[in-house]
Amino acid sequence: MSLYKPPRRPQFFYTTAPLPCPYLAGRIERKVVTEIIGPDAEGLHDRLSRAGFRRSHNIAYAPVCPSCQACVPIRIPVDAFQPDRTLRKIAKANARLEGFRAPSRATAEQFQLFQRYQQARHGDGDMASMSFYDYRAMVEDTPIETFIIEFRDDQDRLLSACLGDKLADGLSAVYSFFVPGMEKRSLGTYAILWLIERARALRLPYVYLGYWVPESRKMAYKARFRPSEVLVNGTWRMLTDAEAASGAAGDAAAEVAMVSEPAD
Repeated sequence: MSLYKPPRRPQFFYTTAPLPCPYLAGRIERKVVTEIIGPDAEGLHDRLSRAGFRRSHNIAYAPVCPSCQACVPIRIPVDAFQPDRTLRKIAKANARLEGFRAPSRATAEQFQLFQRYQQARHGDGDMASMSFYDYRAMVEDTPIETFIIEFRDDQDRLLSACLGDKLADGLSAVYSFFVPGMEKRSLGTYAILWLIERARALRLPYVYLGYWVPESRKMAYKARFRPSEVLVNGTWRMLTDAEAASGAAGDAAAEVAMVSEPAD
């Protein structure tokens, strides 16, 4: 019988090469990345999520951009969350939709919706050229408990889908997409509201939304979920009214689309 505990596998972190920032024109993006593998993958993912990392496939990443701290990790404390008038209207407009939790298995129906969404909203982006096998990897290449919420109307039509991760202390919104032409219903925002209620039912304290970027039109909307917490200097604290207001211009410009941008 061995009296010694096997040595713990070291966790290696790497920095990516500089690339143009996808959120703010003229800025440079760099990330620190690490693999999420091994028997402690879920525990590692939990710890990294609390430290502000996000997941893609079996990689966790966080921004380490030179001279820029625009990306702020944000999460919603579900027990304290109070929807404002706009969010209540969105919930009412989608009250007849049913959300179904499915395993992380890609389907042809999901992929068709994903393609329509990408072509309509992000036709010049890298994701617009993804094949079914690329989409399947995005959904299924996961070392942790991952799920898809399918939102269907009363005719069983798939109108929206949300890829998410289960954490020890909450749910993490990874990526959402929906039927083009239904922006006024804010289906992406409704998916977040659904996740909040689901987390509450599971007695999980948080919904993680990824990165809030006040200067980015498509990422500023996340401050509309109040109260919310932001990670600053390694500590989670409440987002103040003044800080939330700093993203108000971006919110107003994107009023039609507090939508399904990836929660990154």
